[in-house]
Amino acid sequence: MYYTQEQIDRANQADLVLFLQSQGEPLERAGQEYNELFNSIRPREFDGSALSFPMMTADIHLHDHQKNAIAHAMFGGNTLFAHCVGAGKTFEMIATAMESKRLGLCTKSLFAVPNHLTEQIGDDFQKLYPGANILVATKKDFKKENRQQLFAKIATGNYDAVIIGHSQLGKIPVSKERQVMTIQTQIDDILQGIEELKKSEGSKFQIKAMERTRKSLQKQLDKLEKANQDDTLTFEQLGIDRLFIDEAHEFKNLFVATKLQNVAGISNSASQKALDLFLKCRYLDEKTGGKGVIFATGTPYASPYQH
Repeated sequence: MYYTQEQIDRANQADLVLFLQSQGEPLERAGQEYNELFNSIRPREFDGSALSFPMMTADIHLHDHQKNAIAHAMFGGNTLFAHCVGAGKTFEMIATAMESKRLGLCTKSLFAVPNHLTEQIGDDFQKLYPGANILVATKKDFKKENRQQLFAKIATGNYDAVIIGHSQLGKIPVSKERQVMTIQTQIDDILQGIEELKKSEGSKFQIKAMERTRKSLQKQLDKLEKANQDDTLTFEQLGIDRLFIDEAHEFKNLFVATKLQNVAGISNSASQKALDLFLKCRYLDEKTGGKGVIFATGTPYASPYQH
């Protein structure tokens, strides 16, 4: 039976059961249709109570919510640890990395944390797993003359985890081919949007704005294609198959191709920092089947429309 919007509004204001009965609608069939349309998918819940953490120090005991989050990251797909401050996200990330390697779910984890926290995260790592083999990169390691040596150490070393700062993550290059492919995809999306706007006689102002964005991206693409590829190891060559991003809200303002304008929460500005992380996440998605990225933040939705 089809209901008009006015009837639906009345049903929302009155008792739903009485409304359905007044329309001669069998309650059992109505309930079945509602469940099939709106109540048939239930998000999976992960139970980490069976996890044992054999290599973890006996002095620290994880809470149940931490074990459940670790199980989610290990056996689910890409995961967001969005607990409030002080809920134990750091130990969740560390335990996820170590247990994933122990069970053969990954071989080498990379932690990108706020620059001033690299040594602290390293200390937390050794506190939770005293026997862990980790590499904590310093500012000196990322100087131009030392960078290649560091990348070679990461690529060849059997580390349980490598810990670097946010700004240092951007100094690990993604392959030229991947950058070209991504920028070209963005240009193609913009051209398609421009074409649709012209067909629908959309805003000329918005068409011009999208043209400016296309030209800017085209300049980036031309510059990238002319650049010579040096012998620096790329992110894809380091052997990283799990990426942990602490305080992930710092990587916002990813480019979004849209025909909309003046919409609160959608920015036309693009962040190179966000794009660089996006490229690395896309690579890991391809390599791991969407199981290689873990974000952690206490403020996940600064702009829900865009992020």
